[in-house]
Amino acid sequence: MEGERNAPPLFNLAWHSDFFWDGGSNHIDVQPIAPITNPVEMNEDVARVLAKLKRSKFYPEMFKRAFGSDTITTQAMTRAIAQFMSSLISANSKYDQVKAGTVTFTAGEQNGYMLFKAKCESCHKEPLMTDLNYRNNGLDLHFKDAGRARITLQPSDSGKFKVPSLRNVAVTFPYMHDGRINSLSKVIDHYRSGIIQSATIDPLLASGNMSITDAEKQQLLLFLNTLTDHTFLNDKRFSEK
Repeated sequence: MEGERNAPPLFNLAWHSDFFWDGGSNHIDVQPIAPITNPVEMNEDVARVLAKLKRSKFYPEMFKRAFGSDTITTQAMTRAIAQFMSSLISANSKYDQVKAGTVTFTAGEQNGYMLFKAKCESCHKEPLMTDLNYRNNGLDLHFKDAGRARITLQPSDSGKFKVPSLRNVAVTFPYMHDGRINSLSKVIDHYRSGIIQSATIDPLLASGNMSITDAEKQQLLLFLNTLTDHTFLNDKRFSEK
């Protein structure tokens, strides 16, 4: 069974106050419950997960070292997962190194950065590269997925989704809340020629498509690639092996 939403990348979550595309979880300590119990994700029961952990040869001792007791509770389990997620920090891309003054952008990357600041930064605020707000970015006229309105029950939130971070965006395809766009180039094309006006369109996009030339598009792609943090992506602490 496939879900209807694209899984967002996990990094820099310690700076988020709510989670998921619709903000359905408002604390990192309880966020893990949703994917554990979701039928299209882990499709598990919390009590069953706890029983598996308790039968493990090594988890009880690990919990004792972390929490002072080998009794594995829901609170201890979700807190452990939350602490791990909080440790997923991406902050050493070329962009970060430029900001630190240790390297410089190429001419094309610099031009792309200036275009980013002019066209994109209103929603993708530095340094997280997201303003953490919920916006309708013009994908649809009618909304199969109501987005933020699922949580607030406000029609004015229909079709609004959390603005994703652009950090590591070159390697986190597919894009949009439902994964409908499979390349970063096509994402830019959406903003150049595909914005659909609707009742809840973000005011920043209400004037229509963005004016971005082919040359500017290539420069913007060059900049977006500087947001890839290879140190983070190759950190063995976060590897399954």
